[in-house]
Amino acid sequence: MTREERESQNRKVDAEIAKLIAETAKINSENRFYPLVVGSGATLAIVAIAKLFL
Repeated sequence: MTREERESQNRKVDAEIAKLIAETAKINSENRFYPLVVGSGATLAIVAIAKLFL
């Protein structure tokens, strides 16, 4: 394997690492709001059920 091939392979690996870091950051930011969405959905369901009986 020549030096240029190794450098090319290293650039590909670096690009893949950067992509994985970006995807991880996106997932982590989405997970931060997940409990809020679930909580608001549960609250809405409870209010809807209570409204049916009142």
